Amino acid sequence: MFDEMKKTVLWHAKQAYKEKLFAGTSGNLSVYDREADVMAITPSSLHYGLMQEEDIVIMRLDGTIVEGSRKPSSEWQMHQVIYQNKPEVRAVVHTHSPYATSFAVNHKEIPVILVEMMLFLGGSVRVADFAINGTKEVGDAVVKALYNRKACTMANHGAVAVGESLEKAYLSAIYLEDVAKIYCLTPDKSAIHVIPEDIVDKMREKYHLPKD
Repeated sequence: MFDEMKKTVLWHAKQAYKEKLFAGTSGNLSVYDREADVMAITPSSLHYGLMQEEDIVIMRLDGTIVEGSRKPSSEWQMHQVIYQNKPEVRAVVHTHSPYATSFAVNHKEIPVILVEMMLFLGGSVRVADFAINGTKEVGDAVVKALYNRKACTMANHGAVAVGESLEKAYLSAIYLEDVAKIYCLTPDKSAIHVIPEDIVDKMREKYHLPKD
């Protein structure tokens, strides 16, 4: 009954592992069917190189397991809170990608330095306040940082990207890592030209994005 959800979650999880958004068992992702009120989420403590379709967990937002023998990701409550508070979101990708996470450990926002950030990320990349991993408070902090955004980093933790589909959320996660990498690899950080706010506002109008 949930085969397609499991397939898309597994495929994107494997891709995230190949592209080094995930490492070992770290990171997680999910897709949510609002009509059926179930999400398919990666399991806890299973290496992504070994993961199979039957390992994907189908569960309700209240924590009830609908299908699957494994425990869901330890961050399932974060996914729960995001889906409950952002009705436009149908997928969540939580990464530990190195360049994006370097901003998370510095508690540093990524300013708008590339025009594509507006389309793929919704603007600058904020840092969600610190919360102990595996708690509902992680979700609360992330939801706040995702206001009018498609991605954020998580203080001393990692990064999150969301979207209307898993494909879109995954692209945002990829782009977040690329932007963070470009920033980190720029030799003279003081010479980085941030796109002016008035231009950012014009791009918001162009892409029909809400104003901050």
